[in-house]
Amino acid sequence: MCYTILMVKTLEIAISKVSSLPEAAQEQLGREILERIEALAQLRAEIQIGIFELEAETGEALDIESVNREARAEHAREA
Repeated sequence: MCYTILMVKTLEIAISKVSSLPEAAQEQLGREILERIEALAQLRAEIQIGIFELEAETGEALDIESVNREARAEHAREA
């Protein structure tokens, strides 16, 4: 419960600061926040699928080297 109260307070502070910015900056920040929320929701969904697969023992083994290569390649694109 305390976390929720702190989160709401933090969001209130952020929104009050954003409200003093130009409209274009407010729009950009709004889009970035929504994109972040969508990315987190997608990650949660993928994690939940993984949990279901583990519980049902239907998952498949990962090639950790392949996972590392993909992560490095993705990170290089973002940099």
